[in-house]
Amino acid sequence: MGAGREHTNIDTPIPRMVAATVMLGGFFVLEVTAALLIGSIALLADAGHILTDVVATFMGLCALALARRGSSSPGRTYGWHRAEVFTAVANAVLLVGVAAIILREAISRIGQAPDVPGIPMIGVALAGLATNAAVALVLRSHATQSLAVKGAYLEVIADTVGSIGVLIAGLVTITTHWPYADVVVAVLVALWVLPRAFSLAASALRILSEASPSHIDVDALRSALCAVDGVTDVHDLHVWTLVPGKDMVTAHLASRGQSAQVLGAARAVLAAHGLSHATIQVETADGIGDCASGC
Repeated sequence: MGAGREHTNIDTPIPRMVAATVMLGGFFVLEVTAALLIGSIALLADAGHILTDVVATFMGLCALALARRGSSSPGRTYGWHRAEVFTAVANAVLLVGVAAIILREAISRIGQAPDVPGIPMIGVALAGLATNAAVALVLRSHATQSLAVKGAYLEVIADTVGSIGVLIAGLVTITTHWPYADVVVAVLVALWVLPRAFSLAASALRILSEASPSHIDVDALRSALCAVDGVTDVHDLHVWTLVPGKDMVTAHLASRGQSAQVLGAARAVLAAHGLSHATIQVETADGIGDCASGC
């Protein structure tokens, strides 16, 4: 006897994501233009970070649009949900590449830092803070409804750090005329990006490798299923993540009790562990191991 359930609730505020992408893209053009005109590597580093956000929001839009198509194709029973995970890997690679380029340029400027004007840096930094605030307001109300929107919202919040760093570099340049303020901020922004990129890649690769979710104790789950009245054995227990926030589980239960009762109790156990999408096979206990001897 088996049971399975698929629940899809994709309420994506695509117009808001489009607006966020346009605003971030417009600011990216402004910042990279200013960076090239005045020779500021700090502005270039922040622009690189903004570029990854523009790419991420665009890819997120594509992933969400694909996910909304559902699983109408017989060859894609899970639809396009994993598209969002693939975009996360691509974004992580882009982040690492940008950080590496900025660090290489910063090292090349040691001993020969150019004279970067501080006032344009301050102006662009303030524009960046205003853009981040506007995008955050656009996305905030929907950040809990979609993983892509939440990711974009958090990225915008994190971008504020880069804008503040550029603002500080501009102020230091104006007040002290220290030529390395621009370089130091660029390095700090690059180092700020790298750990987040590696974390993003690790999370996405964990999903793609179908490892058990880190927040699920599989041994405890197995023991809880073994404790269900009538269950004598649990085997072929598999727990994985389709996309963040959507964990899946399959299990075979050997039982000497009523299959319907065992199935209902097992689903309640899985729901208590945050696993609402479950496929359970209840089998007769003849010739199958015993939970009491180690499930």
